Amino acid sequence: MSEYRTLTYEVDDRIARITFNRPEQGNAITADTPVELADAVERADVDRRVHVMLVSGRGKGFCGGYDLGVFAEGDMGASEAGSDSVLDASVQLANHDKNSTWDPMVDYQMMSRFNRGYASLLHANKPTIAKLHGFAVAGGTDIALHCDQIICADDVRIGYPPTRVWGVPATGLWAHRIGDQRAKRMLLTGDLISGTQAVEWGLAIESCPASELDERADALARRIAQMPLNQLIMVKLALNSALLAQGVATSGMVSTVFDGIARHTAEGYRFVDRAGEVGFREAVRERDEPFGDAKAQSPS
Repeated sequence: MSEYRTLTYEVDDRIARITFNRPEQGNAITADTPVELADAVERADVDRRVHVMLVSGRGKGFCGGYDLGVFAEGDMGASEAGSDSVLDASVQLANHDKNSTWDPMVDYQMMSRFNRGYASLLHANKPTIAKLHGFAVAGGTDIALHCDQIICADDVRIGYPPTRVWGVPATGLWAHRIGDQRAKRMLLTGDLISGTQAVEWGLAIESCPASELDERADALARRIAQMPLNQLIMVKLALNSALLAQGVATSGMVSTVFDGIARHTAEGYRFVDRAGEVGFREAVRERDEPFGDAKAQSPS
């Protein structure tokens, strides 16, 4: 694939730059996203010129999660999916008819394939860096947390507000990345943290003023790119073995099943019905309002 619908790919010296490219939609995820991301990662992995991958987003933020115009409001025509099987399965995600039969394994097949696309960043032989600015929320965190390094702007907003209704992080990575208590602090409230807090909590390796982010991320990527490629691969394989031994695959499987269930509760149906009536943005505003504001509170 030389061209993509949801991202761009280019190689600059030893760095493969994978950039989400739906800025008007906040780089929201469609059925194309995981397929194209996995393809771009594989291109970089087999290119001997590439030593490191840098993943970022154009526009105001990294990624605002799933495109709810497709998935919550049921506008399936909004997706230009390259995989008909994924698109067909996503119809069931949008289907909130309480009298219809929901098949949790069809749901699992769909969402697990999204996760496999994101997980290409973790399982790639070469190092991956996520550069976060503006916002990295909901499904956007599913992508970012699969990267080996996260560097972010001080004021970026990171979190998973859908745990308030209609979602569980399907990749199951939060506890592995920041520990049990901090993961529960975020996911039991749906609150967001800043880039500076992400560094304090061990989620990000570095944060900086937004105006310096491009320069700092490039410096990190270029520093890694100086290493011999075989050393990078060996180090990543060795360190990933410890992460995989923690049970990342099992966490992802369990979380994906619960994510499907969360979308088929009484509260989940009401949320989707409300989104159909007033639009996704208003439904989210109403969801977050009891927690203090429509943007979600940040834990202190």
